[in-house]
Amino acid sequence: MGKEKPEILGSAVQTPEKNPKKTSLVVDESIELTRRYIFVVGGVCSSVGKGITAASVGGLLKSSGLRPVIQKLDPYLNIDAGTMNPTQHGEVFVTDDGAEVDLDLGHYERFIDENLTKDSSVTMGQVYQRILGRERTGEYLGRTVQVIPHVTDEIKKRILDVGEKENADCVIVECGGTVGDIEAEAPLEALRQLQFELPQGSTALIFVSYVPFLDPPGEIKTKPTQLATHLLQQRGLRPDLIVARMDRGKFSPRAINEAMRKIALFANLQEEAVISMPPMDVVYEVPIYLSKSGALAVLKRKLGLPDHAENLSEWEDVIRVMKSAREAVKVAIVGKYMQLEDSYISLYEALKAAGVTVERKIEVESLDSALLESNDQPTWKRLRECSGIIVPGGFGTRGMEGKIAAAKYARENRVPYLGICLGMHIMAIALARQALGDDSITSQEFDSERILTP
Repeated sequence: MGKEKPEILGSAVQTPEKNPKKTSLVVDESIELTRRYIFVVGGVCSSVGKGITAASVGGLLKSSGLRPVIQKLDPYLNIDAGTMNPTQHGEVFVTDDGAEVDLDLGHYERFIDENLTKDSSVTMGQVYQRILGRERTGEYLGRTVQVIPHVTDEIKKRILDVGEKENADCVIVECGGTVGDIEAEAPLEALRQLQFELPQGSTALIFVSYVPFLDPPGEIKTKPTQLATHLLQQRGLRPDLIVARMDRGKFSPRAINEAMRKIALFANLQEEAVISMPPMDVVYEVPIYLSKSGALAVLKRKLGLPDHAENLSEWEDVIRVMKSAREAVKVAIVGKYMQLEDSYISLYEALKAAGVTVERKIEVESLDSALLESNDQPTWKRLRECSGIIVPGGFGTRGMEGKIAAAKYARENRVPYLGICLGMHIMAIALARQALGDDSITSQEFDSERILTP
């Protein structure tokens, strides 16, 4: 390409060292601002794109010269994501300080190029655990412990603390779930209280909603988003920006504009504050789209942020390489949770990043280890066509022999192999079987009844 290769995880703007000593946001010598808060809430259905939206806004703010931090507020009662089935909730992402958190934190780190901590992950399980622990030790001095104020106060404290600890200019908080969910009531109430308690003009709310297409009659249906917006308003929250997820390819610009006008009318917003978001071929196109559609400009005006142009060149370089690379490299991911791509989302994104670095198109073959175990020939054919094999982490005996077979194939055929956690455990078993000529060799993790001796 005749120029330095882009780095997909890099920031377009060099930022000061983390946690410098300062008390207010200083963008240039003439502008001084207090910390800003952006809340991202979803409507109509889950998995609508709140995490990517939050990450993209964070990336754009950083490219404008600000220091963002992003926090995920999950309504579920699990203490963390470590014990959750990947097929239900996607992969577990692990932060530098060892916290097992929601996969959205992986998106946040990739987009803002910052290592987040356990403070960026808040679950209602953590909140209730803290409150009940304090109640048991008498810290409430006999007072009745209630959702309001005790639960909402703990949520607010964690939101404010993460901004303080990271000395961030902007705190972006993604509220998991969907407006109307019973479990989301306390988090949404905490956000309402914060909007009331923080200085005027220091908060903004993004509402990400799904706008379906009904065929027949071949129409855009805005009613679900209208109703979701009303549910939000009933909770004392008013969106400042609506990101409407929809398939724009099915409609004329006129039809799309009419639908956005209708949503804006029911949400008490100017038309420019309702953005239609089409599906993207590459997730890293979202920041570019939000910038060019005027979404970030709406937020900056609401928050009184300086209208510094975002540096999009690095994002554009990444997209250009990802779309123009012609030479393909096939890499197999051999796992047991292949029903849901989010189960191994960090691997997919890491491979994309590696492809950009070497200017190659990475084609991922997602292979179910149980099918390799049952000697399914089409699956084995796909494995043999790959130039590299990755076996990620996992638990339990299902598909374990298929993973061992993949590791054995890689070693015997000199195919590059990456074993992550269980994947390297598997490689050790495969090597031991070959070295000792004993196919019964296994691990107590998979055979708890067996006593293994040196």
